[in-house]
Amino acid sequence: MSPSRPFFTTPSGEFDTGQLLYEAIPLAKLVALVGAVALTPQLLHWLAIELLSITPALGIVFTLATQFVLAVGTGLVLIYVVVRANQLTDQ
Repeated sequence: MSPSRPFFTTPSGEFDTGQLLYEAIPLAKLVALVGAVALTPQLLHWLAIELLSITPALGIVFTLATQFVLAVGTGLVLIYVVVRANQLTDQ
């Protein structure tokens, strides 16, 4: 007995585009959310350095904050993908 492939319809062997969109849209929303949260320290960096003329050394802190948010966000996205893949294999 061969295992079923998750995004293919069984009789015809074609892509199940409805299922692909059903899985891709929440993932895209999660990636967009992480990106938006990562833009916040960069916006604060621009505000502090360009508009308020605070010392550029503070820019390092904002850059590190952005990198931290991106690293944690990437981890969350990967965890979501692994958990969802396990759920799909159980179906």
